[in-house]
Amino acid sequence: MTRSPPAARLAAFTAAALAVGACGGEAENAGENGGDGAEPRGSYDIDAETGETRARHTGDDGTVTTMRSGERVPVELPAGFALYPGARVTNNTRVEQAAGVLVLLTLESAAQPADMVAYYREQAASAGIDVATSLDSGPMTMIGGENADGTSFSFTATREGEVTRAQLSIGRGLE
Repeated sequence: MTRSPPAARLAAFTAAALAVGACGGEAENAGENGGDGAEPRGSYDIDAETGETRARHTGDDGTVTTMRSGERVPVELPAGFALYPGARVTNNTRVEQAAGVLVLLTLESAAQPADMVAYYREQAASAGIDVATSLDSGPMTMIGGENADGTSFSFTATREGEVTRAQLSIGRGLE
């Protein structure tokens, strides 16, 4: 089976949520049914106070996919992974589908990228993930891999002045 990378699936889901969002307000939308009177297949809302976006989509087979995204979305990382000590979450996107999950965290820290990369490399190894990809290009470092159960992982860190901006992605079981 060919799988698209978790980030690509997230981008597609987010694009779909935004497309649904263009159709209406903060309630259920016609989405793909084109307003033909059929039941809505998706919904979205944006919390005006927190900026959190929530979306829900039901596929042709009845599979429900949900997404929460925002700075204040509670961080729930898969077992064996933890937030880098002292890092500030600037965005958290969580996509769930049946038993599958994708977590995409955007972080800021005063720590050096190499320290953050070493931290997440160790967590990935403990989770049985073979870190098969490693790229160091100037101020940016990226690692990634997958384990036998299909859990994928990537971490990218870039130093900008006195701040390291990073992105952590962990996904499993999304189709």
